[in-house]
Amino acid sequence: MNVALVRGTAVQDHVALAEIELCGELIIAASAARGERLSADRIDEVLRVSDTQPDDGPPGGARGPGA
Repeated sequence: MNVALVRGTAVQDHVALAEIELCGELIIAASAARGERLSADRIDEVLRVSDTQPDDGPPGGARGPGA
């Protein structure tokens, strides 16, 4: 069996890494919670979500092509 070695091809998906970090934050918050579930307000707090959106783009900071 031959296995090709791949060197110098470290790929970082920054979006995936950020999502993994947020999932970790939710797991930590859930493990520290007294109740059975986290409230929607607590989830928003952990994920640093606010009710106000900036006026310079769509919600969530997503931008179209050429941004």
